[in-house]
Amino acid sequence: MDEAVVPMHRADSTQEEGLALDAEDSEDEMSEGDSDLSDECCESGSESLSGWGSLPDVCLQHVFRFLLDHDRRSAALVCHHWHNVMRSPSLWRYHFFHFSGQLSKFRQSEYSCAMGYAQNLGVYLERLEVRVCPPRRPLAAQRLEQTISGLLAELIRVRAPLRSLSLVKLELDRTAWTSGLRKSLIKCLIHLLHRGASKLTSVCLNGMRNCLHQGLELLSALSHSQMRVYSHCYISSLSLEGFFSGAVPVHLNSSLPCILHHMQGLTNLSLSYSYLSDELLMALQDRQQRWRQSHSADGRPLQTFSLYCTLNEPHSQLVCGDSWAALSSSCLDLKVKLKVDQVINTDRLARLLLPEIPLKEYSMTAFYSPEEEWSATPLLHNMLPQYRHSLQNLTLDLSNCSESLDEELLELVSVCECLKQLRVWAFLETWTVGRLLHIRLTQRVLLNKIRVRIYSVSENGEQEDQLEDILSSYLHLPPELDFSAIVYTFV
Repeated sequence: MDEAVVPMHRADSTQEEGLALDAEDSEDEMSEGDSDLSDECCESGSESLSGWGSLPDVCLQHVFRFLLDHDRRSAALVCHHWHNVMRSPSLWRYHFFHFSGQLSKFRQSEYSCAMGYAQNLGVYLERLEVRVCPPRRPLAAQRLEQTISGLLAELIRVRAPLRSLSLVKLELDRTAWTSGLRKSLIKCLIHLLHRGASKLTSVCLNGMRNCLHQGLELLSALSHSQMRVYSHCYISSLSLEGFFSGAVPVHLNSSLPCILHHMQGLTNLSLSYSYLSDELLMALQDRQQRWRQSHSADGRPLQTFSLYCTLNEPHSQLVCGDSWAALSSSCLDLKVKLKVDQVINTDRLARLLLPEIPLKEYSMTAFYSPEEEWSATPLLHNMLPQYRHSLQNLTLDLSNCSESLDEELLELVSVCECLKQLRVWAFLETWTVGRLLHIRLTQRVLLNKIRVRIYSVSENGEQEDQLEDILSSYLHLPPELDFSAIVYTFV
């Protein structure tokens, strides 16, 4: 797909030019200063007066944070000063690994890199993020298990002060993962929760795709680790999107609601919609009521509840609106975020979008062909206006090439009185952008972020010119408004 970008019209363009000129002047001044300083260094024969050599440690640390690991290793060899600064704990509190289980003759093995990092710098590590390229062959899965298990075991040994753990995209339901490899990996994670989770406050296990038994075993270990160290720390953020295999009917099992009920520190919870049930909503409500009655300093109210619904996972279960209403009444500040991917059945969407949900954010991706008998009009005209008093963020990515949704979109924006962010990618008329801006300037002062991508099947540039003409009428937008609009060729 080719993209044609229409430049933004800003009132502060002269200011930007001034900043550019100032930058050029400052570069000239710096070059002159560097020349003078170089002459002075040559005369004194001392390297300590050079620009980099005189930087304070805190400035060097800030610069070093932007370097990759191999660049940091090179920088540490420059001088004793840089070597000492590079050992600062603040530089090694976060690390990201991407494991594929593949070998390469051009770089060190993933296992060696992970073990070397944990042995030398694991004592500083507070935030660990691991993203996995799901294996297609058993040998790659074996290497992945060895690398991840070895990394976690070494972090336990050095007593890494982990506060955040993210392990995503394992996809354990792939055939490449043998039963033994799955059990070994789960066992290592449970061991970490028992031995190295005393400071954990955030856990993300998205895309793990466990079977029901192993998944519940892991979550039970997480819950028990919280009860053991509850007086010191607690999990405040838990993300479990795609944690169970898509074929598992999790909403029929009562264990998950019981586990979440005992996690009193949760303030942010993210689940797949297929796990949702009346029992789970009631467990969250009861958890909130217990916190209110006890006024416990350790407990926390649930603040954000995110749900992800995809076509490939079960989402046809019945959830009672009264259960949502009860949870909403007990959690007055609860923000519900719903992300829907490729669910284009109107009846199922109506079952998802119950009016009792305190919906703050709605995001939807729906690519459908003209041959499919589905229209987005009921969604924009009937379902989403139910949340006119609560909806703050709206994201729509629609392939509506066979139907016009301009009027429905504009009407929706007009009635949603709390709307703060709008992102729309769809087949729209260019004049819709102008009317959106008019609504923002005359009605919706809270709407301070607007992103519009107009899909087009034409490459003649006519729509780009039309959009340019429309935006020329809005040269002086409010400074707090973050706005952009582009025409995008849809292939």
